[in-house]
Amino acid sequence: MTLGPVLFVDDEPDLRTAAGQTLALADLPALLCASASEALEHISDDFPGILVTDIRMPQMDGTALMRAALDRDPDLPVILVTGHGDVELAVSSLQAGAYDFIEKPYDPARLVDIVRRALEKRALTMEVRALRGDSGANDPITSRLNGRSAVMSSLRNRLRAVASADTDVLIEGATGTGKEVAARAIHAASDRAARPFVAINCAALPEALIDSELFGHAPGAFPGATRERYGKFEHARGGTLFLDQIDSLPLPVQGKLLTALQDRAITPLGSNEAVALDLRVIAASKHSLSDAVAAGTFRDDLFYRLNVVTVQMPTLAERREDIPGLYQILLSQASARHNRPVPVISPEALAEMAARDWPGNVRELRNAAERAILGLDGTASDATPTGKLADRMAAHERDLIAAALSAHGGSAKATYEALGISRKALYEKMQKHGLELQSFRPTRAS
Repeated sequence: MTLGPVLFVDDEPDLRTAAGQTLALADLPALLCASASEALEHISDDFPGILVTDIRMPQMDGTALMRAALDRDPDLPVILVTGHGDVELAVSSLQAGAYDFIEKPYDPARLVDIVRRALEKRALTMEVRALRGDSGANDPITSRLNGRSAVMSSLRNRLRAVASADTDVLIEGATGTGKEVAARAIHAASDRAARPFVAINCAALPEALIDSELFGHAPGAFPGATRERYGKFEHARGGTLFLDQIDSLPLPVQGKLLTALQDRAITPLGSNEAVALDLRVIAASKHSLSDAVAAGTFRDDLFYRLNVVTVQMPTLAERREDIPGLYQILLSQASARHNRPVPVISPEALAEMAARDWPGNVRELRNAAERAILGLDGTASDATPTGKLADRMAAHERDLIAAALSAHGGSAKATYEALGISRKALYEKMQKHGLELQSFRPTRAS
């Protein structure tokens, strides 16, 4: 069995050197890093090794690094190196997904033993993935669209089916639900992945320049057009053209777009020569195009041409159980961008976030994570939930339990102790609300 490298992270040069020598004497290859940001450059879901990190480090500490690493690959074994005062923190990190921890000053033989067992576990995991062909590197849809809820699992399955069929696609969904993310995932999972993905926001185009931007123009097509210009359609040849907010296109341009989609060819302004195209078009709208057709603002023939496959993006309100885990992922990403530590978020705070409305959806949640990392106030919408009291209380109870399960990595014992209820009461409430432990454990999403 081939063992991967040990990614050893410590900001103290002497300790890094000593660990490197210990591992080298045991014939275990090591990558020595002085910071969490340096280590993250090596970590992906196809990294064949393990992570060993000190807890106390400047900027981004070991527990934050662990969370960021497990966001990239929940199966990655992470070993924490702790000082005497950090043992309680290390134990709680085991519930959050750490493989093991070792206390300073440690016996070199014990370090080698723990590392070797973790490497063997990692090697077995990578072998199983290779046999199944399910690594994240081969599934760009899972890596881009996080969430354990049934609605997200269904969405990912639909996107995989769409990606394999080379048809035009219509994506509808409220602001911030991730329509462009879904479009990029479809492109990355398709046979066109190696070709361009060209995105254009139709609402941001000046009306006088829309034709030129989409279809290009020949020299002399209009005053000031001194040179030939390729449009977005030609830039996307062989790949995918993403037309966001397509419902904002004027009706005359909609007619030209329909012709381009039907003929798979365009004629640049001022030219008489048609340019053949090989591309896929993915259109997106935050409003229902069928409603726009009924209102007379969108062509029905273009709608039916685009509506070969329609994907509906769920709002956060439709997948509240994903909010705690998604927020922690966004925190880790913001932490890496700004090189700042991830704040500790209590299960109670996560449950409160899950119970709130997020009209801006994932975009608003991402902004909240950015503010939290930057230490600014204000992380949630002030919207007030509506509905019958019994329904609101039941929904709040479900969100509290789901958030606690997520915060404790699906550990039933840690969850019922944190909530102050019995094991029996927890299982009864989980059954009542349709929650399963396995859905909250740090395993790979499907």
